[in-house]
Amino acid sequence: MAKRGGSLPAFADLEVIRADTKVSVERFCIRLGIPRSTWYAWRAAELSGRPTRRWPAPVVDELVEPAAQQAHRWSAWGHRKIWAMLRADGVQVSQSSVYRAMKRENLLQPARYHAERREMAAARKKAFIEAPTRRNRVWQTDFTRIEISSGSAWWIGPVTDYAAKVCLAAPVSTRIAARDAIVCLQAAIANAEALLGASLLSDCTNPATGEITPLIIVTDNGPAYKSADFARFIASRPELIHVRTRHYAPQTNGVVERFNQSLKYEHLYRFDITDGQNLVEHIETYRDVYNRIRPHETLGQTTPLSAYQRAPDHDLKIPRTVQKP
Repeated sequence: MAKRGGSLPAFADLEVIRADTKVSVERFCIRLGIPRSTWYAWRAAELSGRPTRRWPAPVVDELVEPAAQQAHRWSAWGHRKIWAMLRADGVQVSQSSVYRAMKRENLLQPARYHAERREMAAARKKAFIEAPTRRNRVWQTDFTRIEISSGSAWWIGPVTDYAAKVCLAAPVSTRIAARDAIVCLQAAIANAEALLGASLLSDCTNPATGEITPLIIVTDNGPAYKSADFARFIASRPELIHVRTRHYAPQTNGVVERFNQSLKYEHLYRFDITDGQNLVEHIETYRDVYNRIRPHETLGQTTPLSAYQRAPDHDLKIPRTVQKP
């Protein structure tokens, strides 16, 4: 009997295992991740000696190879991002077809992968009464620690735009002092101005009224962000204000937290990083992929960079934050 269900053994072998363990068909099917109707169809085919027929799926058949190529290239991405990449290449298919094609080849992400990200997104939205929808209304920044193969520990300080999801900078340091936090913001401001072709202050200013809508810098309650030096830097920039998250609720800084997870699990943990310079190179490589290539579901499967460079609407209101400065 031929194998079915991806990497599952033949029905006869499965039935021996089920009988030996004295597990009911219902519980055994749950463990295998298949419906009971599939089990009984296999059983009927086994008893009659005929091969199990698969419902014709010509679209999925043609999609398996291109979907597998994209999935192997971007092995940390789920089926929705693979669908977006195929669509960008001119392959017009549904997300469900991509899902089935990837499932055939055992290329889907674990079940909890997407659930964890939905939970983080829900926590992120609770940080605002009115979520910002325009670039340069809210930036989030945080430090995340990583150890490399040499045994040394480094700190990465990404700065992300809440609405566009773009990572504007991610400097690396060996500590998390006030000066390091300031360097992260300075790098983000410089990169933002290079992308916009204008000053950050001008992008935060209503051209009709001259009124400045301050950009909110959201951080956790780490010592670097509570320091006098950091406060002086914020005060020196009329377009910036600083808001800290609630104590013991780092998930409310969710956009940058998610970037940190994606950076580590989609890229850094997959490579043998030897020193600080090598780490910087890997971070910049991933930042380019994340901003310019990687589709983002909440942006309509477009990229963060294209969302950030889209012409803004100056009539949008400043988001009211739950946490006071």
